[in-house]
Amino acid sequence: MTEPVLPRIRPEIAALPPYRQGRQAGATAFKLSSNENPFEPLPSVQEALAHITPVNRYPDASAGALRARLGEKFGVDTDAVHVAAGSVSILHQLVLGTSTVGDEVVYAWRSFEAYPSLPLVAGATGIQVPLGPGARHDLDAMADAVTDRTRAVIVCTPNNPTGPIVTSAEFAAFVERVPADCLIILDEAYAEFVTDPDAVDGLRERIFEKHPNVVVLRTFSKAYGLAGLRVGYAIGHPRVLDAARTTGIPLSVTSAAERAAIASLDAEDELLARVGVIVERRTRLLEGLRAQGWDVPDAQGNFVWLPTGERTDQIAAAFDAADLIVRPFSGDGIRISVGEPESIDKVLEAAAAAR
Repeated sequence: MTEPVLPRIRPEIAALPPYRQGRQAGATAFKLSSNENPFEPLPSVQEALAHITPVNRYPDASAGALRARLGEKFGVDTDAVHVAAGSVSILHQLVLGTSTVGDEVVYAWRSFEAYPSLPLVAGATGIQVPLGPGARHDLDAMADAVTDRTRAVIVCTPNNPTGPIVTSAEFAAFVERVPADCLIILDEAYAEFVTDPDAVDGLRERIFEKHPNVVVLRTFSKAYGLAGLRVGYAIGHPRVLDAARTTGIPLSVTSAAERAAIASLDAEDELLARVGVIVERRTRLLEGLRAQGWDVPDAQGNFVWLPTGERTDQIAAAFDAADLIVRPFSGDGIRISVGEPESIDKVLEAAAAAR
């Protein structure tokens, strides 16, 4: 049978593997592969979702009510808030808005798996800077990698999938070294789980005011437990965020997502108490793995990192056999999300057997 003639696809896109999410778990397995929140939404959030949403009508394209609420929370004008279908959508929008053929986007590696696709889709070149000791961002090396072709730099803290944070002092020094006309995206998707007092906090420190080239990203997917509804936000200079608003797909934040996000902000104290429970489980998991001899870097998100190197696929298969669905990065390491309380002992048991 003759193969059909298909439209021409850009070679770099054809060679780029699609984003691969954490594998789904069966009925008896613990899914620890996607950094999801193990708690179901609070009753007040579920009640908000139960209200009739007019699904025959388009949502508010700007998510105006949520933007207003976030602006009030962080003391900024509504125009300094941008909401989209997850913070990863805003990453794509900002890179598309700043970078094209001949431009460069700098980021640490290993870091969030979606980062390599961002410059490629925009036609730009990604510049990967290896992590430093302790699986941490090497901000000096990243600043050294910035050239007159660099249009954006992405800093992920806590770093996904390895876990450590960037300190406030480190980030302040880094920003001073980066040209003011180069966008710095501070990706803080796991900020609510951070307990290190030295960690940078782009919103509390209001870095975006002193440095308008800094945009701070947050999400409702992790600490707020709304991963399935897809809603994230950015705080930054309105003219910078206009680039994201322009390149974004219109109407991508549903009315249900906006309603649930606002209800989650209303119940923030209850949600952050749940975050505290996850942090306690993270600490128990981290300490247990280190006691077994695993060289686990500092964990400040809702996950831990096992640097398993060449044994990654073999050890991931052992977790799989124990009904623990983890996230392997072949030849590098395994990320294990902090899940249900029953999963902690099972992870420690499987990890001990794999040593």
